[in-house]
Amino acid sequence: MLHTIIEKNSYQDSIVLMLLTNYLETLDGVNNVQVMMGTPANKDIFKTGGLATTELEDATPNDMVIVLDVDDADQIDDLMEKAQVYLDEQGKGNDEDAGNERVKTWDKALELGKDAPVALISVPGVYAANEVEKALDAGKHVFCFSDNVTIEDEARLKKLAHEKGLLLMGPDCGTGIANGLPLAFANRVRKGGIGIVGASGTGIQEVTTIIHKLGAGVTNAIGTGGRDLKAAVQGTTFKDGIALLDQDDSVKVIVAISKPPAKEVRDDVVDLLRAAHKPVVAIFLGEKPEAHEEGLYRAYTLEETAKIAVNLLNGKGPQIDEAPLTVPDVQLEPQQKYIKGYYSGGTLAYEAATLMNDALDLHAENGVDGYILKQDGYEVIDLGDDVFTQGRPHPMIDATKRKEMMVEAGNDPETAAILIDIVLGYGAHDNMAGELEGAIKKVISDARAQGRQLPVIGTIVGTDIDPQDYAQQQKTLTDAGVILCQNNAQAVKTALAIVGQSIDEQPLAVLPEQASHVTMPVVTDTMRKLLDVTDFINVGLDSFADAINENGGHAIQFDWHPIAGGNVELQRALLFLNKVSLEQPMEV
Repeated sequence: MLHTIIEKNSYQDSIVLMLLTNYLETLDGVNNVQVMMGTPANKDIFKTGGLATTELEDATPNDMVIVLDVDDADQIDDLMEKAQVYLDEQGKGNDEDAGNERVKTWDKALELGKDAPVALISVPGVYAANEVEKALDAGKHVFCFSDNVTIEDEARLKKLAHEKGLLLMGPDCGTGIANGLPLAFANRVRKGGIGIVGASGTGIQEVTTIIHKLGAGVTNAIGTGGRDLKAAVQGTTFKDGIALLDQDDSVKVIVAISKPPAKEVRDDVVDLLRAAHKPVVAIFLGEKPEAHEEGLYRAYTLEETAKIAVNLLNGKGPQIDEAPLTVPDVQLEPQQKYIKGYYSGGTLAYEAATLMNDALDLHAENGVDGYILKQDGYEVIDLGDDVFTQGRPHPMIDATKRKEMMVEAGNDPETAAILIDIVLGYGAHDNMAGELEGAIKKVISDARAQGRQLPVIGTIVGTDIDPQDYAQQQKTLTDAGVILCQNNAQAVKTALAIVGQSIDEQPLAVLPEQASHVTMPVVTDTMRKLLDVTDFINVGLDSFADAINENGGHAIQFDWHPIAGGNVELQRALLFLNKVSLEQPMEV
């Protein structure tokens, strides 16, 4: 039976509510539960999940809504007490953190953060565009973690940022590094002479962690959000990021990472990269490069990207030493043909799909509904896609959906190998290997009981100085039976070798330098402040401020709540009126 509890004017951030949902699901007597704010979009999610009630319609975007499916109504009060204790525990650490300055309004945030050049924004997507505009109008660079911002708003706000000499990283920007400080879902890596601009969150994480493992470092990694190189946005942040890194004296090598861009934007970006005054390594995932150019070197995988960049940093050429692939001795049954990949990192899923597509000659188009590749029995899934995360935590936090899919794939007699990733760093699960351990053992043992060997092949995106224990994550996976590889490309190549396939990789020739048709733009002094930033205003998720403060930076925590009763149109009207009043002061 469904029961609805509405807590009026009780705003909580979405990640806390998702984690509360997960907690309540584990309690005895709870058949189903969902906890979200009462926005129109969230009401649709309640309905989709079979949790629609008449009381739900009375909730406003400022109200926390809990819909419970329980058989015994007498346990509701006990469940609500446990929910409140859980929420109190989530907030206790923040309240006791004397190092955090906390404010509740933009005016106070800007007053205390007058010297902070960057605002991190992680509010619900429906409100994010307005908050980004406020920060830009205040002269702040913006790192926007929030997703579900329209592409029209993204294009408009990036144009506004560019005109002001500011950088808008995002929306839907999952990771970044600023002056060695981790932003959002970022790994802890040493500082160094490689600078990165990327329209690819886990692509940046994979490359920066490999660079760290190779002994080099990254001081600034500029995320742009995945849509920046689409025709509607025109690569505005990507191009400004290239110019900034080109004029950063501490950067010796530039790395550019992107999922497939619009052709005209790609051509513009390549022309700008040719104008750089330092060597560049570029990867457009999905493209198989045919040659390098002197000064502009191409990579096919994220592993190659990192290795070429480190070579160039060390004064070597772009040719890298390929260690021979160690292929485990796995005896497949005749019906075992298909590789299946279940990824928490969207870019890693895209890389896996690209390598499989090429090696297996599948000619498969990009999939839909989270499937990056789906053809015959082959599948690669991005579990961070919106179709899997509506009302649920990201798979870097919550392993529930991935475990279900792994067990299902393990029971398919045609599955030949299962690929998984684990992403460490700030924002990620404290012990994802431990979360997946049981499912991994079940997959392997169930297949064995059915007379099959079934390899589970994995990779860890992380470093030895990440908040999680990297070595323990390795041990947990290998003890569970995972074939652990050094990086995602190696994992995919291992899976392909097990099914008798390989990727044709030949050293690329280095062609003469090609002249650029453009001149590298000169960046403003305001833009340069990003290079040595230490102070931030954090609008939204506390954990992002904690990561900055733990690593020697200083973040003012803005405990954001929606104004105007959560009415987005009214908020926009107030923003417009405020801008008009500032531009046209009253005459006396």
